[in-house]
Amino acid sequence: MSQPGKVDRQPGYVLHTQAYRETSLLVDVLTRDHGRLVLVARGARRPKAELRGVLLPFHPLLLAWFGKGEVRTLHSADWQGGLPQLTGRPLLCGFYFNELLMRLTAREDPLPALYPLYGEALQGLAGAADLGSVVRRFEMGLVRALGYSPLLSQDAAGRPIEPGRHYFCRPGEAPDADAPPAAVHGVWLSGATLQALAGDDYTLASTQREARSLTRLLLAELLDGTPLITPRLLEAGAGALSLTTGWPKAADPSTE
Repeated sequence: MSQPGKVDRQPGYVLHTQAYRETSLLVDVLTRDHGRLVLVARGARRPKAELRGVLLPFHPLLLAWFGKGEVRTLHSADWQGGLPQLTGRPLLCGFYFNELLMRLTAREDPLPALYPLYGEALQGLAGAADLGSVVRRFEMGLVRALGYSPLLSQDAAGRPIEPGRHYFCRPGEAPDADAPPAAVHGVWLSGATLQALAGDDYTLASTQREARSLTRLLLAELLDGTPLITPRLLEAGAGALSLTTGWPKAADPSTE
């Protein structure tokens, strides 16, 4: 007899774990088809538990669970490999991505763009060639997936963006080329940067720098003033990082 609510072989990633009762874990996961879920991994903290070395962040898994409540029961987790272990600043950026997903996504909201966006971001961190572009692309992709990205192809008057002009950008509004110089509660971006962002092109340092101003503005609005934990990690240095349960103890990976 099949168990109620049973889901088998669902691709997913661990975002966060925390101790639960004496020997179990509560595991937040991002899944391909079901969005973010919370699963209880019974007995996963026992020394010889099979799940003990599997439920780590940043590794693709195949998950199975059952149940219909707010917290489902994890049945199995199989490691799929394919990504090297993150260390140093890429590891910090990975924790930053995880915290953003935990803070800004609702449980069981299967936003189709998020799973491939996150997987591509982890691939970028593992390559570590240009962390600035990886971080900016993930931030903008997340904001876009949440339906909060401003229109980047035309300005507030409906005119095409011109690379030689500058535009004032506010959350929830189209870029405004006619805003007064003293306009507040927004950021000024060049038309060239807006065109690059619309084309998902983060190769230029100037694009990354201006995009950082925009993503900070948009994320601050979405977070409603609630501070993140991971942006404080740089104060403690990369030596504070680990892949243990819970959040690491103190960075702004977006300074890349």
